[in-house]
Amino acid sequence: MAILERITRNIDNRYWNPGPEYFPVRNKYTTGVAGQRFFEELKENGKLMGTTCSKCNITFVPGRLYCERCFARLEEWTDAGTEGTVYSFTLVHKTKSGEIKDPPSVVAAIKIADGLLFHHLGECEVDQIYIGLPVKAVLKTKAERKGGIEDIKYFMPF
Repeated sequence: MAILERITRNIDNRYWNPGPEYFPVRNKYTTGVAGQRFFEELKENGKLMGTTCSKCNITFVPGRLYCERCFARLEEWTDAGTEGTVYSFTLVHKTKSGEIKDPPSVVAAIKIADGLLFHHLGECEVDQIYIGLPVKAVLKTKAERKGGIEDIKYFMPF
């Protein structure tokens, strides 16, 4: 029975598991209008862009179309710079497949303006990382950038 086939007899209502080879999941993720602008600026100009709410005086990074607090439409785009501070961080000891990483990698929440970006930290030792550590983005060369978050190689202390 196909997944979209209509059940007409109750006895036909049973578990269906065709396996991954018969039911491939293929999605296209869209970042929306604001996300597209953020990633295009990152790709073309190496800038981390945010939007500022004039009512709440908040700059969202990455930029958004509406303020989370007052729901005002955000139209003022600003260059938030490539510097921020470590808001939180964690050590990653295993790969996605469960293999041990030696040394472990560091993933951090980087506060830029009033927003957070989650990314890797590099060029630092684990014992040097602390909440509030000033960091800056290290970008790929313009030729290597593809318009995604991986256009940022990592953040490093400065």
